[in-house]
Amino acid sequence: MIDRAKMRVHRIARMKRAKPPVVSKAVENDVNLVLDRHEAFLKRRVGGLRAMLKFRDLSYLDFSGRDLSDSDLTGASLFGCNLSGTKFRNANLFAIDLRSAIMEKTDFHRADLRGAILCGARLDGAILTEADLRCGEMMQHGLGGELVSLKHRTGHADMNAASAQRTDMSRAKMSNSFIRQTDFTDAILRNVRFCRADLSHSNFTGATLEGADLTEANLQGAILHGAILSNSCLMNTNLRDADLGGVVLDSVDLSDADLTNAAVARRIENLSASIRDIISAHFEWIQTSGRDGKRVNLSKTDLGGEDFSSLNLSAGDFSYAIMTSVKLVKSCLAMADMSFVDFRGADLSHCDLRGANLRRTTLNGAKLQGARLSPMALSASTRAQWPVNLENARLRNANLTGADLRQAKLSLCDFTHADLREADLRGATLKGATLTHASLQGARLEDADLDGVIDLKL
Repeated sequence: MIDRAKMRVHRIARMKRAKPPVVSKAVENDVNLVLDRHEAFLKRRVGGLRAMLKFRDLSYLDFSGRDLSDSDLTGASLFGCNLSGTKFRNANLFAIDLRSAIMEKTDFHRADLRGAILCGARLDGAILTEADLRCGEMMQHGLGGELVSLKHRTGHADMNAASAQRTDMSRAKMSNSFIRQTDFTDAILRNVRFCRADLSHSNFTGATLEGADLTEANLQGAILHGAILSNSCLMNTNLRDADLGGVVLDSVDLSDADLTNAAVARRIENLSASIRDIISAHFEWIQTSGRDGKRVNLSKTDLGGEDFSSLNLSAGDFSYAIMTSVKLVKSCLAMADMSFVDFRGADLSHCDLRGANLRRTTLNGAKLQGARLSPMALSASTRAQWPVNLENARLRNANLTGADLRQAKLSLCDFTHADLREADLRGATLKGATLTHASLQGARLEDADLDGVIDLKL
């Protein structure tokens, strides 16, 4: 009779999920002492002691600027904490609760974040290179010696509704993770493993996903404007209702991807009219100030390799178009909308681009020597002008010798290895622009806003 009772107790124990250790809310002064000792430990000082904060309730505390590299915060709650600039390099953050935490410019290099919860967290500018965000679950021995799950919010890593703008997550492991409605704008996601991850309705505008493994990943409804997916794997990837406007897909096989209702570039042969007729109607529209003809609209169209040299295409709509290797020598594209256009290898020499919208355009390797990228005069009476917008544009290895960029909006542009010799940049806004190895001999920079410019060498 007693043996049966014991067996019944053991069966009930196996059916129930074990509870994690109960730890009281941490006192901030005590935690600061632990952090001080940990930083001494990292510096190999006498009295140093590694921080062991497993399962501790650390919610709403301020850890900003502290160094918690190599620490152990398994199962801890850091809900709503300020972790800006904090270092968690190689830390054990298994099943940690980071919901609503502020983690701007936080360093998680090679951290163990399996089973972590990051819902609603702010990760803008954070570093998660080689971090492990796969699924994970904590176990312990039950009464019968068997392993049972701890009653804790573990399993798939959860980043739903997080903000991860400009985050570097290169080579991170995120397979099977839940990352719905997350903002990855301008994030660096090279060689990330997203196998079977749920990325539905996330925003990847301007993100770099080169070499990413998206096998069987769910990208339904995702926004991929201007994203770079070169050499990525999209085997059985769900791209239903996704917006691929301006996306770079070099060496990508889409044959096994589900593109149902996805917004992709149109082929020229699928247009309702020939290119010649479209351009003729646009010319008539210009000549009659819009009374007759029709404004050219080649948005989300694959125009790669076409020759539009010496044509007047001003005020046309080319947004999200693929225009790799096109020729636009001496053409007029004043006030045209060319946002998110893929202009890699294009020839826009001596092109009139006054007042054009080139926001988030990819112009890597493009020829823009002598191009007019100055403001467009809107009214002679008021002297109103409309500047060119090149914010967040990619201009790596572009030739801009002698280009007129007066008062241009160039914030966060990438001019790595660009040739800007003799370019006129007077009054231009270059906040946060990258000028690594750019040539600026003879360039004019009077009154230019150079706040936060990276690698400026005159």
